[in-house]
Amino acid sequence: MKVLVLNCGSSSIKYQLFNMADRHVIAKGGIEKLGMKGSFLKHKTESGQSVVFEGEILDHKAGVEYVLGVLTSQKYGCLKTLDEIDAVGHRVVHGGEYFSSSEFVTDEVIDALVKCTDLAPLHNPPNIKGIEAMEELIPGIPQVGVFDTAFHQTMDPKAYMYGIPHVLYKKYGIRRYGFHGTSHRYVSKRACDVAGLDYSKAKVISCHLGNGASIAAVDHGKSVDTSMGFTPLEGLIMGTRAGDLDVGAATFIMEKEEIGMKTLNTLLNKHSGMLGLTGISSDMREIREASLEGNEKALEALDIYCYKIKKYIGSYIAAMGGVDIVLFTGGIGEYATYVREKVCADMDFLGIELDADKNLAAYGDEGIISKEDSRVKVMVVPTDEELMIALDTEKIVAKNAKA
Repeated sequence: MKVLVLNCGSSSIKYQLFNMADRHVIAKGGIEKLGMKGSFLKHKTESGQSVVFEGEILDHKAGVEYVLGVLTSQKYGCLKTLDEIDAVGHRVVHGGEYFSSSEFVTDEVIDALVKCTDLAPLHNPPNIKGIEAMEELIPGIPQVGVFDTAFHQTMDPKAYMYGIPHVLYKKYGIRRYGFHGTSHRYVSKRACDVAGLDYSKAKVISCHLGNGASIAAVDHGKSVDTSMGFTPLEGLIMGTRAGDLDVGAATFIMEKEEIGMKTLNTLLNKHSGMLGLTGISSDMREIREASLEGNEKALEALDIYCYKIKKYIGSYIAAMGGVDIVLFTGGIGEYATYVREKVCADMDFLGIELDADKNLAAYGDEGIISKEDSRVKVMVVPTDEELMIALDTEKIVAKNAKA
């Protein structure tokens, strides 16, 4: 089976084509600046050859059509005809309370996604457009939606409810949903496989650290808590997002700065986090470089960043009554050895003992980085959300075909 994985954003489309026989990527790429001046498609072949196509790509339908055209092109393509694509898996950001697992796309599923638009106004509409574009371009092709929020639907009310009037939860669905679920699901299972632990019995804390960041507590293969909430703004300090913030501080800023909700939303999502704390960048590499040069704001921001992660790890150990694995994934989690070192420092009383040499050696590579006698295994596990989407798609399409 060949599965095309699509991740449609507001101004971008990312894609990977998998051969599920051996799970390898046949081709991948992405469109940037969709609907804008200077839009382009960057395509990478199985042999590693990269090519960039520049041109006006007005909307998601045109973008998906462009992708399909490249995949079947005589010079750079890997397919003779579109009939070779057996199914399409879509990353969908928000499934609300409708979906606790990936789903075969039907009219009812689309209707539910439309109802979730208020919860993810920037993400769900382009996700839906991608699904509709594929149906129009390859009518009848099996499609599967894989939801960022689905993995966290196993959380109990004690973990997802806010202390607000219950009528607001019932009326608007205001609760903690969590995100990065596909990544947390993949890496927590993969970590147990590598460590030789039974996923259905293990307690795992998954730290997905990138420009967007979240932590999940996975107990016996189920998400029991996670740091992101009603929106991806809650939780850890991120590249440009503030993370946990007293609502009173937000209303205070609005009053003193005389700004409205739209401006506040932009401030907290686009100009806060590590960018706001340092005034340097949202890129952790640049902040690390500044810290090594003695920049006080960069040094302080890194302390704050790692302290927040450490607090969440401690709280999730308490919530689960222990932990077997603490893992790091995402761009920062996989490569920032200094972040892992700082987070794990002085946690030996919890059974977390990092091996300094193994930590430095694991630069983007999968492996165990804790000491041999550490009660808790500390690991680096590169995430692969696209493969997880492809695997779900293959499984669901095969099941649907038998039904």
